[in-house]
Amino acid sequence: MKKVLALLLCVCMILSLAACSKEENNNTPTPEQTNDTTPAAQDNNDKNTDTTTKTPDPTPTDVPVEVIEDKDEISELTNGQLVDGKFPEKKHITVEVYDRDGGTPANDNMYTDFIKKGMLEKYNVEVEFVAVPRWTEVEQINNLLAANDAPDICYSYSFPTVQAYADMGGILDMSEYLTDEYKGLFPNLWNWLGSAGINYRKNPQDGTIIAIEGKRNATERIVTFVRKDWLDKLGIAAPTTTQQFEDMLVAFKNNAETLLGADANKLVCYAVTEDVGWTAAGLIESKIDPDISDKDQYVYGFDDRRFTMPGTKDAVKILNKWYNQGLLWNDFALYASGDTTLDDMLKAGYVGAYTQNYDLVFRDGENGINYNLSQIVGPEAKFVAIDPFEDKNGNHTKYLYSAVGSDRKIFFPATNKEPLACMLYLDFISDAANVEYLQIGEEGITHTKDANGVVYIQAADDAHAAYRPNSGYNIDLTMTTNGLRLSSDELTIKSMAYGYANVDPEDVVNAINVSLNDAKYPTSIDLGTIDAETTVGDTLTSYQRQTFDKAVAAAEADFDTVWDSGMADYLAAGGQDIIDERLEKWTEAYGSATMLP
Repeated sequence: MKKVLALLLCVCMILSLAACSKEENNNTPTPEQTNDTTPAAQDNNDKNTDTTTKTPDPTPTDVPVEVIEDKDEISELTNGQLVDGKFPEKKHITVEVYDRDGGTPANDNMYTDFIKKGMLEKYNVEVEFVAVPRWTEVEQINNLLAANDAPDICYSYSFPTVQAYADMGGILDMSEYLTDEYKGLFPNLWNWLGSAGINYRKNPQDGTIIAIEGKRNATERIVTFVRKDWLDKLGIAAPTTTQQFEDMLVAFKNNAETLLGADANKLVCYAVTEDVGWTAAGLIESKIDPDISDKDQYVYGFDDRRFTMPGTKDAVKILNKWYNQGLLWNDFALYASGDTTLDDMLKAGYVGAYTQNYDLVFRDGENGINYNLSQIVGPEAKFVAIDPFEDKNGNHTKYLYSAVGSDRKIFFPATNKEPLACMLYLDFISDAANVEYLQIGEEGITHTKDANGVVYIQAADDAHAAYRPNSGYNIDLTMTTNGLRLSSDELTIKSMAYGYANVDPEDVVNAINVSLNDAKYPTSIDLGTIDAETTVGDTLTSYQRQTFDKAVAAAEADFDTVWDSGMADYLAAGGQDIIDERLEKWTEAYGSATMLP
């Protein structure tokens, strides 16, 4: 009982922190407003001026939106498009869904059937899903938009992609259906996203809305994992400093035969990938000044991998040293996102440490990393979260996701001929009961419940393969929701710690605790659109990754030359224009000040 209470108290704290991201209305931009425009990790313009972990003010609560019950009122509001609450003639819409090569076809499974059936019965809307590969989604959605063949409802982590097409007239203005008079027609959408998600991208000059923001129900981000059984075998305590982490890697290398026997030559001490900025984020963020000014955060913090932030070069120099000492994965730059080589190595037991999403090793049930590791190597083998990278003050600064602004941007291409039907779709998949079903599936097949209603996720067996989701908690279908969100907060709290199949919940809680330790919420600054960012996002990402990769793998004597050359190319390709425009906007707003008022 004490163990359960400890777990629940921990998760209560997690949700309390997650609820503390600011909810803003972008009609009148203020210094506190967020404007994360890059995929996944986002800008991190934190206002902290000391070394104490802070969280933003509690989220203001919007007045709950009540559904419009009167069918005549609905008909009048929609100019007769809806009769008795639905379309008199069947409508057809297409909806993007990420394909992660998961358990079932992304666009054709029992969960998509649930949505299709519900939309047809409730609104007389026929839904067709269009699968887009997750790891090339920006390229794919660019191609679809350019060919005027994009789905009616799209989403992307890349706001510059959306903005670029909006500037060319390729994105529909959603604001017509996002006024106060329409709230009662879309109550689930408004009650879930609130004004923060709905108006996050609202243009303060003309009131247009080219995208609305999905919402993260969990803001934990990344941690570093290590093989606990390796630490135990070598008698090493979990490292709490960068030097201790390096010493641990050296110990792994020097004891390869002890750890892997005949497979000693396959040992990888620390596995970064070609996306160095993400898979070494813990080290990188520890080298960024925890007392960095708001001005520098705004001017240099636009790259989602913190490429131009002061301190990043210092972190990469350490990685370069480790690479030349044989402590990193030698072939890290050869495999692009989506390749399974590293996952296979992790499951086979060849990797000692790596940095990734805080829950990655726990995901996917019988296809998961820790589960397979225990089956292939032995029951004692598993990855656990550690917190090894200290900042200049001795803390372990790291950044969380914003609840709003760091998830997918949902938009309608200009080719969308059924915006009302699409808005009703967004309301349907924001309904708490629908989200709960899509996330946990059928009781007895994909989850069980105890006497108190606590949900225990379990992997569907082969006889029920159709019930296997294509993504964790089906987040690609619940596009307005990222993270477990059950029909009540109490149920969510009780179920989070036990939400992974074949996993010790204490390991999950430990990973969450590590991700929250000394963590900061990114409080970004919205000073309007940065024109220089709208056309160079993908190009700069390419330069960024090439520079990271080349600098890590360079000879130690060549590191400075390789890094500085790559940075110069990045800046010449548009990075400097972004910095200059951001500096100009800051100066216009705050003059010579370095911190927000």
